[in-house]
Amino acid sequence: MNLKKEFELNSKNIFTIPNILSYIRILLIVPLVIFFLREKYLWSAICLVLSGLSDCVDGFLARKLNQVTKLGKMLDPIADKLTLLAVGVCISVAEPLVIPVILILITKDILMVTGASIMLKKGVMPCASLWFGKVGTVCFYTSVTAIVVFDLILKIPHFDVVSFVLLAVTAIIMIYSLFRYSQIFRDSLRKAKEGKECENTEDK
Repeated sequence: MNLKKEFELNSKNIFTIPNILSYIRILLIVPLVIFFLREKYLWSAICLVLSGLSDCVDGFLARKLNQVTKLGKMLDPIADKLTLLAVGVCISVAEPLVIPVILILITKDILMVTGASIMLKKGVMPCASLWFGKVGTVCFYTSVTAIVVFDLILKIPHFDVVSFVLLAVTAIIMIYSLFRYSQIFRDSLRKAKEGKECENTEDK
């Protein structure tokens, strides 16, 4: 069964609970950005927390309710990347300290999207988000929420040091995540190539 047929079989499961949570995360980007640009940081932080909570439970619900779908595996990282990029751009405007982490995030996402595109062209389905990717996402949400609440809203003195530590840890985890995903990308393409070579040998 090829990749196209696999996706068609799952296309009827568009509105599963985990997929709906991914749609909500994407929709939350709009009020999150609007609130942030209007300096209503508390409401922006609430949107971010809601987005982060939905991100934490959608994978669990997908497995618990037996609603794991091909569409869901694609929607989850897309929602993550759109949210992270939107938040990153917003907060880098208010807090330039975040810019290096945002550059790492953008580089990581560009490489991962490029890798996923190559896999799809070769008929290989990209893997769903794994634990190290989720940890990086949670660290980013935690760091950004802490900066918004304690620095922009409460304006706690000398919070820059804590912000730097949080962002440094987030950057390290993102780099590790990119390394692990690159290994999976390489192994998946190698196995797909070996599988095709075996099929060709059998045909002969």
